[in-house]
Amino acid sequence: MDRPMPDELELIAQGMARTMIEGFDKHYRIFRAVSARAKELFEAGDWQKQLELVRDRVEFYDQRVAETVERLKTQFPIATLDDATWRAVKLFYIDHLIDHKQPELAETFFNSVTTKILDRSYFNNQYIFARPAISTEYIESFPPVYTSYYPKEGGLRATIRRIVEDFDWERPFEDLDRDIGFVLRALETHLGGRWPKMEVNAQIQVLYSPFYRNKTAYVIGKGINGHDEIPFCLAIRHGDSGKLIIDTALFEAWRISVLFSLSRAYFLVDMEVPSGYVQFLRSIMPNKPRSELYTMLGLGKQGKTMFFRDLIAHLRHSNDQFIIAPGIKGMVMLVFTLPSFPYVFKVIKDRFGSSKNIDHATVRRKYHMVKQVDRVGRMADTLEFSQVALPLARFSPELLVELRQEAPSLIEVIDDQLVIKHLYIERRMTPLNLYLETATPEEAEAAIIEYGNAIRELAIANIFPGDMLWKNFGVTRYGRVVFYDYDEIEYMTEMNFRAIPPAPYPEMEMSDEPWYSAGPRDVFPEEFATFLLGDPKIRQIFLKHHRDLLTPQFWQNAQERIRAGIVEDFFPYGEEMRFCHRYRDSTPTHN
Repeated sequence: MDRPMPDELELIAQGMARTMIEGFDKHYRIFRAVSARAKELFEAGDWQKQLELVRDRVEFYDQRVAETVERLKTQFPIATLDDATWRAVKLFYIDHLIDHKQPELAETFFNSVTTKILDRSYFNNQYIFARPAISTEYIESFPPVYTSYYPKEGGLRATIRRIVEDFDWERPFEDLDRDIGFVLRALETHLGGRWPKMEVNAQIQVLYSPFYRNKTAYVIGKGINGHDEIPFCLAIRHGDSGKLIIDTALFEAWRISVLFSLSRAYFLVDMEVPSGYVQFLRSIMPNKPRSELYTMLGLGKQGKTMFFRDLIAHLRHSNDQFIIAPGIKGMVMLVFTLPSFPYVFKVIKDRFGSSKNIDHATVRRKYHMVKQVDRVGRMADTLEFSQVALPLARFSPELLVELRQEAPSLIEVIDDQLVIKHLYIERRMTPLNLYLETATPEEAEAAIIEYGNAIRELAIANIFPGDMLWKNFGVTRYGRVVFYDYDEIEYMTEMNFRAIPPAPYPEMEMSDEPWYSAGPRDVFPEEFATFLLGDPKIRQIFLKHHRDLLTPQFWQNAQERIRAGIVEDFFPYGEEMRFCHRYRDSTPTHN
């Protein structure tokens, strides 16, 4: 093919930019259409379909990127383009973003497409968006990002009713007056029993779209009165009658922050301007990174982009080194951390321990599976990266030795950078085994109860953890126990839970060899005690609260409910926060 002339190059650059923006716009149209379906499924109570929607949406981004790459390769002479043309593609693409409603997402899409085409040596600021080119401030939206209500005009009770009714759910409420009374009662308690005078600027700002997840629709907003701001979240669910109820109201920023934990499934939210939603959420959860908010809104690629920018900025403003993570070393993953940064970095080893009958592809598939299931607050989400370049000087000598010994195929030194070809990143937690070493008796009992609850809830959500050793679980800053080692997870419905059959004669029970056969998916829950409950104190607490986890009946019953299509309830707030428990006397507050 002859090399194109300059005029032709300009046309090619314009065409490539147009093809890329069309690819992104198609992606976001589909993303919004899927998110908008959440209201319909919530109304219908079709919980299985909602779970499928969240699972399928994870794949949409990569599908659109692959489509766009194929269009570019088919329609344009990619191999012949020079540096000036690639720079022109980016500039023409920026033109398309001037009045765009999702410019930050479109920039990330451009990066995803471009890095699929170019050699890694071209991943530089000239060809990709290393920093945002378009501001996301003050982007106008229709419908608006949030709606403002003014309680001075009709009173707080009437205002809350209007807020709820404005979401136009067709399924009626069981007793909205009662529930609004509970909301006011909870708010009065939060305010210390004193209602403040309404100032001239008194208003309630509410995000336009509800946040749908599992069996709940969350209404999120904040009240403004003078210089005070109170965040709030109303959890709307189906009651026992089949009609809607307000299940609880949350007014503490930390409780609302727990809703956005990366150990839970992503929300379904219909947003024209996602940056506006993130900005609003940050105003009530200032300590929650924007990267995590984008991720929890289902925009995982944008979350990754912003996380990596945060990491690079942190490296510029710190001087500590990456070190091997504390704790027992795993047989599959090499784990390291940067002490000043609250995350861990995980690399798949080249060779696994002899007891691990898996390969790299299987491990990657298991980690991808975690993104497709309901993590029910018990599985840490992971950010997956390829070709990550980090300053070589920031790696401790001990970690470099470990990387070269355990994962030489996944690292490469280029100039002063260490390039890691495949990497997982998770929020850092205290490993449960280390936590128990220094815990008080009360803390230890609470953690062991939480550990059993984590296993129980994962099973109910169709996840069998596989390797349930204490070191594979972590304790969050809120004391919640979360699972984070995924190389042996399986769907519950694919396992066979069995009781150990009686020995033919007593002497066989003393033998080192089992007297019964076991298939690759056979599990004997009675055996869990052998490798989990060696410490007498731990054993006593575990058996007190979770003895049934050592019986095949618990696991078989969970399987039966899953196969029957029953979607269990999982609450990201304590049962004591639910109005049905909190206000059993059913006496509402009038205001």
